[in-house]
Amino acid sequence: MSPDEILTPAAVVDLDRMESNLDRMARYAADHGLALRPHIKTHKSPDLAAEQVRRGAIGVTVAQFREASLMQAATDNILLAHPPVGDPKLRRLVALPATANMTVALDSPEALAGVVATARAHDLSFGVLVELDVGMQRVGISEVSTAVELCRRAHDADGVDWRGVMFYPGHIRQHVSRQDEAIAAVDATLQRFLEALRQEGLEPGTVSAGSTPAAWSSHRLRGVTEIRPGTYIFNDRTTAAIGACGWEDCAYTVLATVVSTAVAGQAVVDAGSKALFREELRGSDEAGYGALLDHPDVVVRGMSEEHGILDLRGTSWRPRIGDRVHVVPNHVCVSVNLHERVWGLRGGRIERSWPVAARGWDNLPAT
Repeated sequence: MSPDEILTPAAVVDLDRMESNLDRMARYAADHGLALRPHIKTHKSPDLAAEQVRRGAIGVTVAQFREASLMQAATDNILLAHPPVGDPKLRRLVALPATANMTVALDSPEALAGVVATARAHDLSFGVLVELDVGMQRVGISEVSTAVELCRRAHDADGVDWRGVMFYPGHIRQHVSRQDEAIAAVDATLQRFLEALRQEGLEPGTVSAGSTPAAWSSHRLRGVTEIRPGTYIFNDRTTAAIGACGWEDCAYTVLATVVSTAVAGQAVVDAGSKALFREELRGSDEAGYGALLDHPDVVVRGMSEEHGILDLRGTSWRPRIGDRVHVVPNHVCVSVNLHERVWGLRGGRIERSWPVAARGWDNLPAT
């Protein structure tokens, strides 16, 4: 099947690039003795999770229950990296198949109490990772003594298996060549937590780190046992801008058609915010909401829901009506979630496709 037969806008993945990205991260983890537990929020596909597991991933990381349920087609070793707070979520946790080896991340006594009570009521056991704040300031415990106390509670509680700690260094957005100071600061913070735990006789079996932008420095964080990168499978304009990948490693694009050149200095494509998502480039002062794969100097200067405006003022390239272009979005994860299907391209032909099975939300009551 030719890509010309696809109705645009469409999510497209270069399979050769994707497979190279998968192999590269798998090699890095293996070379440094790190377990790989990729976050599937980027691809949301059991088929691609299975490709990660086939390359040595010990399991996957998810953010919500629809993902947890569907990813069991690839692995039963699942980390829910989002506190399951409230009865509806706890009921959904129980409703997952009994074969699932579930670990949940949490950062409060309230969240722990809910998981413990649910496990006891249903004669189940769930793994627990206590989340630490090492600088992101989103979730996670920043006080060492508070983290130690919660780990102690989880360690001593019936119905849960305290497996260690996790953190997300998502605040590290500098170019990889300028991350040394930030990595050192995260390492110093992590060592304070780990030393305090050891002094209390609490040796974490798992110390889980995350994020693609800082993934290639994970081995410099002493004590880390596993990593949870997500974006690396496809990459995007952000990961390329900060040097976490090369532009040639961007596997995911939104295929779009040029529909208008009526206004001088610009061209309009049929991919707007409902295909690309409206997010500014993180970690860089470059403008736009995406850039063309084959003309990276051409950025998506503006968007409405169904229109993307290509800025042609700095290039001699002039597209024609009907031309098709590949747009690399600023943030791939949210773009994928907008599409029902992804098309896999190899050698100029569509080789396969797969549904974005875990897109959206599953907010039905648990049965």
